[in-house]
Amino acid sequence: MTSSGKIRAGMGGWTFEPWEGTFYPDKLSKAKQLQYASRQVKTIEVNGTYYSTFKPATFAKWAGDTPDDFVFALKAIRFSTNRRVLAEAGESVQRFLDSGVSELGDKLGPIVWQFAPTKKFVADDFGAFLALLPEKQDGVALRHAVEVRNDSFVAPDFVALARKHKVAIVYAHHNTYPEVADITGDFVYARLQRGSDDNPDCYTDKELDGWAARTKLWAEGGQPDDLPYAGDTKPAAKKPRDVFVYFITEGKVRAPFGAIALQKRVD
Repeated sequence: MTSSGKIRAGMGGWTFEPWEGTFYPDKLSKAKQLQYASRQVKTIEVNGTYYSTFKPATFAKWAGDTPDDFVFALKAIRFSTNRRVLAEAGESVQRFLDSGVSELGDKLGPIVWQFAPTKKFVADDFGAFLALLPEKQDGVALRHAVEVRNDSFVAPDFVALARKHKVAIVYAHHNTYPEVADITGDFVYARLQRGSDDNPDCYTDKELDGWAARTKLWAEGGQPDDLPYAGDTKPAAKKPRDVFVYFITEGKVRAPFGAIALQKRVD
């Protein structure tokens, strides 16, 4: 049995104009940006799937443009999560999963179900939503994560529900969203959102050293003691876990370099 899970660092998306001539070589065509980006980082979080539905051929092309060991994380369509009654999201959830995500095959990483800052935690309704998330789609195993942005989720009941359904809670290193570092699934998903374009690698060297140490600890099955937890005192079972870390939002121009710098530290 391996003593550590696989650590993958990446950024959000691959089309961003300020990356042209900085992250991307001069005169690289937009059509080749995914091919290039996926050979610099080990994972990318796709934001476009949150806003619109893509076709199976698009997912298949993404799979074909990327190396064998590359993994995409997909944000699920917003219509599934931006609703008053989450228990009624079944049809929307399935429509998203039926859109062709399984075309990614082994390159399909976690699916992130993101909730608006106004969405408050209601245990029964949220539990009903988690029960809608299937383990497989067209024979492809699914891994689910939830990103919550309302302080009402900083509650032991939320952690217990996520753990019951084996769904990961996205840890957001963010200036205003709640930070919930509890481990509830068989992988860890972190979004690092306090970077700056003033730093060549998005975060400072000292900060990256700290994230590298936490990331390695997560991969080995441990829990960092310097992050905020919402659950009770019972920690997650200690076992190796895959770790996905994304440099997002603040400091976006330097985000790819942050991912590369973190990956070097953990490798």
